[in-house]
Amino acid sequence: MSDTTTAIPPRYLCTPEAARFLGLSYRTLEKHRSYGTGPTYLKLGGRVVYSIDDLRAWASRGAKTSTSDPGRILPPKPRNDTRAASRSR
Repeated sequence: MSDTTTAIPPRYLCTPEAARFLGLSYRTLEKHRSYGTGPTYLKLGGRVVYSIDDLRAWASRGAKTSTSDPGRILPPKPRNDTRAASRSR
């Protein structure tokens, strides 16, 4: 008898797997999640996971046909560190 569960592809990917799927570093994906500019994710227990369909949908929002097309996916926002600003004074 064969084990049928080995033939089922994963439905959800953890952050490092999702980042590899998208061709990004996992830190970039974490920043997108933190700033709300990334793909939709789920929390299962305490774990963040991404649906492959959600990753594909998010990536396709950045699809362009020309270099003059406006960007649809926002880059991660720069960190606004008020401590660094107060130290430089």
